[in-house]
Amino acid sequence: MSQKKNVFVVIGSASRHSANQKLIDYINSLTSDDWTLTIYTDLKTLPHFDPELSIDNTPASVKEFRQYIESADGVIICTPEYVFSIPSGLKNAIEWCVSTTVFSDKPVGLITASASGVKGHEEIQLIMKTIMALCTKETTLLIQGVKGKINENGEITDKETQAAITRFIAAFKEVLDKP
Repeated sequence: MSQKKNVFVVIGSASRHSANQKLIDYINSLTSDDWTLTIYTDLKTLPHFDPELSIDNTPASVKEFRQYIESADGVIICTPEYVFSIPSGLKNAIEWCVSTTVFSDKPVGLITASASGVKGHEEIQLIMKTIMALCTKETTLLIQGVKGKINENGEITDKETQAAITRFIAAFKEVLDKP
């Protein structure tokens, strides 16, 4: 039996009880035998990006965020789309990582779950490609109309979404398991 993989999860939503959090809870329930998820929900605690502090005198909270990424076997980013873009808190966190190599060749799974999500999903894929994260078509997932696919108990009620999440998990597991 293989060792459990450590997966760092970044929730892009500014809301504590978002559909994105419910999706990650669902993924956690399906992968708990294979993955240990560390779920980061504190994007709003990171200071506003300052390029002058990116290398020297980097804030402790930013160093900690980077360390989570660096020590993880892989990263999952689950985010809504805000005004045809990724949320500012998520963009800010990624900007703090640009001057480093923490995302370089790091397996990254991307889930955009929103009303539409198309533009935000395109943007997060472009950003991850730019910082050389290891993403594949199979390790990205766009869930449109997400609020109609999850009930108040956090259960995925849409069979197609359940199947898409299962495929996403299998593809991400495959990338994580590559030597």
